[in-house]
Amino acid sequence: MIQKWEKICFSAELSVPLQRKTQGYLRNLSDRRTPFNKTRTMKQNDNNKVSVLFMLFGTLFCVCLIAANLFATKQISLGTISVTGGLIVFPLSYIVNDCVCEVWGYRRMRMLIWLGVAMNFFFVLMGALCDWIPAAPYYTNEEGFHGVFGLAPRVAAASFLAFLVGSFMNAYVMSRMKLADRGRSKEGFARSFSLRAVTSTIAGETTDSLIFFPLALGGIVPGEALMELMLWQVVLKTVYEILVLPLTLRVVTWLKCVEQEDVYDEDISYNVFKLTLEH
Repeated sequence: MIQKWEKICFSAELSVPLQRKTQGYLRNLSDRRTPFNKTRTMKQNDNNKVSVLFMLFGTLFCVCLIAANLFATKQISLGTISVTGGLIVFPLSYIVNDCVCEVWGYRRMRMLIWLGVAMNFFFVLMGALCDWIPAAPYYTNEEGFHGVFGLAPRVAAASFLAFLVGSFMNAYVMSRMKLADRGRSKEGFARSFSLRAVTSTIAGETTDSLIFFPLALGGIVPGEALMELMLWQVVLKTVYEILVLPLTLRVVTWLKCVEQEDVYDEDISYNVFKLTLEH
């Protein structure tokens, strides 16, 4: 299926009129760029433009983060394993991370990560404010509301820091591995992307767990149980990534075809505090 999509996209490229070839798209495969790449000049002119699909992926990313915070207030059982409800949705943020890095590059993903942090912080802040304001006399669910929105400052700080570092680790590994895989032909895309997606997820999720659980639960949960909880979180989230990988591959191939983008992060700054899209 992936090869079918790629054949459609690449065959479409060969039939593009000469007029479109002058609009900044590289067609010479000898420069080791894919036909979807734009020239540096064209990219500089497009730095401040975002597509509808990129906007939709950014929205999905922010929604996943907010939903993960809400679902994390419930502990669920998967057989004999107990995990937070955030496991249902949080791995999707890493899948979106992989898709955005693969198609639009690290700089766009860096912008989304900070946007996600800002939206998540705003949501948590508004929830805490609403929780702090006294309830109406007839409201009978104040305890339940507090259980969802009365997030302890320690847990909130650990969650934000873990997400921030883990997401940037995922994006960095994805970006660097793509540069290393640059010489692969389009026939090897599925295999190389799959390896990048799984490896970056392991790196990001491991970093996330190593930061969140000790900061949020250290001294509360016994050390041995804490290590087991961290291990299961990484394993289950990685399995989640692998299970949906066929769908992720199809989405990425479709995005490259529609967006005419396949960015390689050459000569860029990986400074996480650089919020502009310039190199």
